[in-house]
Amino acid sequence: MTRVKICGITEFEDARDAALLGADAIGLNFYPSSPRYIEPARAAKIVEKLPPFVTIVGIFVNHPDPQNLEDFALSLGLHAVQLHGHETPDYCSMIQRVKVIKTFRVDRNFRVDTLRSYGSGTFLLDGCTPGAGQTFNWELAFGANAFGSIIIAGGLNPENVGEVVGALHPFAVDVASGVESKPGKKDYEKMRRFIEAVQRADVAVMGAL
Repeated sequence: MTRVKICGITEFEDARDAALLGADAIGLNFYPSSPRYIEPARAAKIVEKLPPFVTIVGIFVNHPDPQNLEDFALSLGLHAVQLHGHETPDYCSMIQRVKVIKTFRVDRNFRVDTLRSYGSGTFLLDGCTPGAGQTFNWELAFGANAFGSIIIAGGLNPENVGEVVGALHPFAVDVASGVESKPGKKDYEKMRRFIEAVQRADVAVMGAL
C-alpha cells in the first residue's frame, strides 16, 4: 500500500489531524528560506505530542555538517532526514543513526540510474521548484523503483495523486501545497480527500494485478 507523507507542518493541530486521517508520516521543514519553516523549539513540541506509529521527517538543504545534522535530528526525535540540496553519496553515508531520504529534482536531464550511486535507499523525486506545487513529467521516473524506495512529490493534490499511484506504484507520495489553505496551514478536507484518493488508487492497482 502506498504510504502518505504530509509535509510542511507548522502547527500541532494539523499534525494531529494528518495522523488521525491516516497519514503515515509528517514533514517538518528546517530550511530557513522556506515559507513552511518551523523553529526547532516549536517542532519539538509537535513531536512530543504526536501519537506513536507516525514517522517524523525533517527537511534540510545543504547542511554543512552531516554529524551535526544527525545529532540535531536525534535530539528532536526525528526518524528520518530529507535532504533537498547537493548532498553527495559520501555525505549521505555519514548519517547512520537516522534514515536518509535523498531528494532529486526531475527535469529533462534527470536519469533514474543516477540513484545507483547512492546505494539502495529511499529517494524522493520532486519537481524542479520544490514547494511550488508543480508536477514533473512522471514518465521520467519510470524504472526508479529498481534502485530503492521511491517517494513521488511535486504538485500532487487530491485530483491527481491517484493517477501517479497507478502509473508509478511508488513506495509513498508526499504533499505540501496541494493540501493547504495557505503555506504552512493544512486544510482538513483536502488532506482527507488526498488520503482517500491514494487508498482508492491502491485498491484499483490491487484489482488490476
